[in-house]
Amino acid sequence: MRKILLTVGVVLATTLTACGTQAGTGDAGGPIKLGAWLPLSGPQASGGLPQEAGTQAFFDQLNAAGGIHGRPVEWTPVDNAFDPQQTIQVARQLVSRDRVVAIVGANGTATTEATFPFVLEQNQIPIFGTYGGSAAWYDPPRDGLFGSQTLYENQARAAAQWALDEGAKKVTIIRNDPAAFVNVGAVATTELEKAGAEVSTVEVKLGSTDYSPFVSQIRAAAPDAVLTILPIQEAAAYLNEMALQGVKIPSYGYSPTVGNSLLDLAGKNADGFRAVSLTLPPTADTPEVEEYRQALAKYKPGEKPDFYSLATYGSAKAFAQVLSRIDGEITSESITDAIVTSGTLDTGVMPPLTFSADEHVGTRSVVRVQVEDGKFVPIGDFVSPQ
Repeated sequence: MRKILLTVGVVLATTLTACGTQAGTGDAGGPIKLGAWLPLSGPQASGGLPQEAGTQAFFDQLNAAGGIHGRPVEWTPVDNAFDPQQTIQVARQLVSRDRVVAIVGANGTATTEATFPFVLEQNQIPIFGTYGGSAAWYDPPRDGLFGSQTLYENQARAAAQWALDEGAKKVTIIRNDPAAFVNVGAVATTELEKAGAEVSTVEVKLGSTDYSPFVSQIRAAAPDAVLTILPIQEAAAYLNEMALQGVKIPSYGYSPTVGNSLLDLAGKNADGFRAVSLTLPPTADTPEVEEYRQALAKYKPGEKPDFYSLATYGSAKAFAQVLSRIDGEITSESITDAIVTSGTLDTGVMPPLTFSADEHVGTRSVVRVQVEDGKFVPIGDFVSPQ
């Protein structure tokens, strides 16, 4: 296992740095104000709640050990119910009222993109580590926007390559209807067809709970593999309906399908499900993942270790490494500059991140995981799609 370049202890063991009065920086010794939008209510809350827990656990742990340069980090998560219009209002609250210097650990592709004109363009507030994202965000790179996870498109490539590696020749992609899912499905289709596989698509309206007609379509298509591009609760509904109809076809997913909720909602019907993950499993026996489990137990008691919370914990940890390397005022501008000059950010729980002026996505790597006896287990180490 890789040794992290900067442990939490090093991040915390720094001296107080004076700061100015620019929006969000606070007075000397004041809090470093960060914010995020997450679905803490509604059908997507099964992902948003553990994401909030992971980020909050890290920053609570950080503050308990002294913060950044002696200053506490004040991270404000706000519920957006996974609604783009509501997210715009949340962004206005965080920037104009709460005076945050960065958005860290936000959730959602369409929701986050809706804030770009106000957050990135009008106010130059950096956004780091959105859970989600699109390749179009980073080609060319947008000023102030930085991704800490492998893009969905590369996740789809990695999942498609796994199916191909296991001999798939005829693949059905089941996905939701919003553009973000359509785009990811198109990338997977290209990857599969490039290798000579026959591909069909089943489209599902986002938020669907009855998967019987969609599984019937899959059964009629008779593929030898299914690639799921669905949120976690719908992936569970799919697996349950597959079991109910007695359809046994190897199924693959991208990172949004990896989490405790899938195991809770699908139970034994999840066994054999394959997916690509952004992080090591939360049960991994490494010092860095153990540190995460301890932080979660202490600051979010009752919250079970989960891929979702581990991913956002890791992203927050990487961002803290960025903050610790700023010599002087911590402002939106100095944060943006520090991200592209910080070198490698290695958290030990996710792939190392490296940014530059021309590359705003920190990694392309994932790890393959499979459900066995009710648990996700890793299949190999971190890999990047070809």
